[in-house]
Amino acid sequence: MSKPHKEVIYQVFPRLFGNTNSTNKPWGTIEENGVGTFSDFTPEALNKIKALGVTYIWYTGVPHHAVIRDYTAQGISNDDPDIVKGRAGSPYAVKDYYNVNPDLADNPDKRLEEFKALVARTHDAGLKLIIDIVPNHVARNYEGRTNPEGVVDFGASDDTTVVFKKDNNFYYNPDTSFSVPQWENGYVPLGGTDHYLTDGKFKEEPSKWTGNGSRLAQPNQNDWYETVKVNYGIDPEGIKHFDSLPDSYAKENFEKHYQFWEAKEVPDSWKKFRDIALYWLDMGVDGFRFDMAEMVPVEFWSYMNSAIKMKNDKAFLLAEVYQPALYRDYLHKGKMDYLYDKVELYDSLKHVMQGHGWTDHIPVVQEGLKDIEHQMLHFLENHDEQRIASPEFAGDARKGMPAMVVSATISTSPTMIYFGQEVGEPGAEDAGFGKPSRTSIFDYVGVPHLQRWVNNHQYDGGQSTEEEKRLRDFYSRLLNFTINANALMGNYEEIHFYNKEHTPGYDHRVLSYVRWSEDQKLIIIANFSADKTYSFDLKLPADIVKKWNLKESAYAAEDALYNERRTNLKLIEGIGHLSVELNPLESLIFELQ
Repeated sequence: MSKPHKEVIYQVFPRLFGNTNSTNKPWGTIEENGVGTFSDFTPEALNKIKALGVTYIWYTGVPHHAVIRDYTAQGISNDDPDIVKGRAGSPYAVKDYYNVNPDLADNPDKRLEEFKALVARTHDAGLKLIIDIVPNHVARNYEGRTNPEGVVDFGASDDTTVVFKKDNNFYYNPDTSFSVPQWENGYVPLGGTDHYLTDGKFKEEPSKWTGNGSRLAQPNQNDWYETVKVNYGIDPEGIKHFDSLPDSYAKENFEKHYQFWEAKEVPDSWKKFRDIALYWLDMGVDGFRFDMAEMVPVEFWSYMNSAIKMKNDKAFLLAEVYQPALYRDYLHKGKMDYLYDKVELYDSLKHVMQGHGWTDHIPVVQEGLKDIEHQMLHFLENHDEQRIASPEFAGDARKGMPAMVVSATISTSPTMIYFGQEVGEPGAEDAGFGKPSRTSIFDYVGVPHLQRWVNNHQYDGGQSTEEEKRLRDFYSRLLNFTINANALMGNYEEIHFYNKEHTPGYDHRVLSYVRWSEDQKLIIIANFSADKTYSFDLKLPADIVKKWNLKESAYAAEDALYNERRTNLKLIEGIGHLSVELNPLESLIFELQ
């Protein structure tokens, strides 16, 4: 039986990954700016992603969402720019949950078959895959044109004469009509490009509540106006019209949760999303990333996730939750496998990278999450966050290197990277909707640093700069080390505060901790300073020396990433001493020999 190992998720937009067009015209069409497709993930491309040290791919933007392109030949209605963000549309405004984005297919008539082929290629490469499910909201113009037999569309059976009814899929404002937001700050749909549907109108009678919860018939420009909120059986006063899950179920397994709901009558929206998830599992998807999970009641997640696990007990379930007070409920009662570690570790590391945070806060974060550390997925970039190399974040991709070492090695949790992060992509393009610093998720755009690595679909870095090659080599060394180091699935203890007190020259721009298992012992030191070299005698406290059962006077230690730095751990009066020199932005992972 194989030992547990770290998981590494590679988040990637198929729309952007294989696009070799470098025009990048703001608000450009597919014809102008190009688009990537499922077929760009060739066996060669997938093998190169796996070789980076990846175990899962999160294909983002797969379910069919609203797009500004004519697919009427495929039986798809045109989408109105007045309720679509960008030209390529938001991947979080899903229009048809039983099909895939037609933009991603070489032949849109066979788009589902092309996705199934991608699933097979991914598995053949030895990778698993997850896709998004967006449970809180759907596109304002949702149309399930390809529903399986017997599946009733969202809202098709709703009583629209009332604000709320338990089995309605949406919330309504009876006797009102929807109005497009009042555009401000110079914004106009499609950047003012002429389009026959851009008329400041969209017919919706009666108006529905908007995805972020706005009840206005005319939502604000900053609301999620392109979506409508899904009703999970909670009325406007906040009263739940479904059974509560007893607190004791936080300790029960998914089988017990499944049994709890089997005989219960649940709101219709619950059943619809359960069936959607099971549909994609049948297609070979290995798990899901759940968007804005905290906006949906935890009881629904108990119902949904227990049904998923009954079908595939190894399904990978990752949720976006930003309120630490809710973490344990969504993990234990909601049966999530993993949550984003955004407001704890990510935010702390971002502040340190930017130069105004102290490393002192990072061990405090880990201490506060130690009971759930394995379930807090770590990342430094994703589609919602600024690129490390953008001026708005750190302005230099190399400043992410010590943070990436810490993010990937400080706990047993999975690690996630965002496509292009490994080559220092800065997200500098003005694609249309939204601002630079984040790679656009709303428009057709090329990703220049990644395109140089893709190298006209050779996926060999043939056009990459030397700096980009060095950065990708660093990520590859680090990630491959993490998925093979059993100490990273073992014990953790910080030695940072001991060294701040006892080691001259050691300060708050450095972080140190140890990781160990029965047969591997690691000492990890990271330098977050971009301009300072540190030289000091790192101390291994007596309690660690005792836990590691160190008896000899000296032990060889070698850096596990580059195998170029060797030193000795010397024991003096029960304390370990390690002579360390840390270059700017350098991290060392010393493995005791």
